[in-house]
Amino acid sequence: MTVAPSAAHPSTRIAPAFRGRIGSDARSGHYAVPRRYRLHLSTACPDGLRIAVAHSLLELGDTCPASFLPAVPDCPDSGHSALRPLYEASAHRYPGPALAPVLSDDWSGRIVSTHAPDIMRDLDRHFGGCRASLYPCGAESEIDAVERMCAQDIEEVAQNAGTAGAGQAEREAVLETLLRSLGALDRWLTGRTYMIRDQITAADVELWVTLVQLDTVHRHHLDAAAVERIAAHPALWGYARRLAAHPAFGAHLDLDAISRRHHARCRGLEAAGAAVQILDWAAHTTRTPVEPFRSVDRR
Repeated sequence: MTVAPSAAHPSTRIAPAFRGRIGSDARSGHYAVPRRYRLHLSTACPDGLRIAVAHSLLELGDTCPASFLPAVPDCPDSGHSALRPLYEASAHRYPGPALAPVLSDDWSGRIVSTHAPDIMRDLDRHFGGCRASLYPCGAESEIDAVERMCAQDIEEVAQNAGTAGAGQAEREAVLETLLRSLGALDRWLTGRTYMIRDQITAADVELWVTLVQLDTVHRHHLDAAAVERIAAHPALWGYARRLAAHPAFGAHLDLDAISRRHHARCRGLEAAGAAVQILDWAAHTTRTPVEPFRSVDRR
C-alpha cells in the first residue's frame, strides 16, 4: 500500500463555523502566546478525541488548558449551552448550534477555530516545542491522505453500510468497499509499529480514532457476519490495541460517553453486530479522569 491521496469527493462532515489560525506574529491577529488559548472538547466526539490525544502527546496541559464538556450536549439543537457565550461573542446573533470542539482566545473571549485539523496543526506547529512533531517535515501529504482515507473510505462508507433504508445488494457493495480499505491498511501495517514514520504522528491519531468509532459506533448497525469480517484484520486491530495502551490515547477513551452520545444522536436500527465487540478496549486502556467543564471567571 502506498499512502497517496485518494480521489476527493464531497464530505458529509459539518463545515466548521469558524476557521481562524494561530500565527507566528502579531500581524496574524492570533499570535502564539502560552496560556492565551483554551480548548473546549468532548472526548465522546471523534474530533474532540483526536484533539485531546494530540494535546496529551504534545504535553500542552499548561500551555493551552482544556475544558471537557459532557458527552451529550444539553441544548435541543445538539449544541452545548456552556459554549453559547463564545459563539455569540464571535458572531452577532449566531443562529446555529454551539458545537464542540472549540479553540478559544482567552484575551478576547472569542472563538479562533472549530476546525479540528487546523487546531491540531496549530498546536503542534506553535506549541509543540522540542517534542517530536505530529506533523514531521515532508509528511504533510501522507497525513492528508490518511485523513481522507479515514473520513471517506472508512467512516462514511461504514455509515452507509449500516443505513437501514438501503437494499441488501447495496449494503453488501458498500461493505466490500470498506473491507478493501481495511485490508489495504492491514497489509500496510504488517510489520510496522506506526502508520507512516517510526514515531507517532497525526496519521496515527486520525486512524486510531477512526477505528475506535468503527468498533464502538458503526458496528451497532451492521450484522454479525459483517463485523466478523471487519475484525479479521489482525495487524490493523493489533495496532489499535497497542495505541490504546499508550497513556495519551487510552486516558481519553471513555467508552460509556461514546455510547451515550451515539444513542442520543442515532435514530437507526440496531443490528446483530452490536453484540460482536472487536476489541476489549477497556482491557487495554488505563483511564485517568478528566476534569469536567468549568466556567472561567475572567474578571
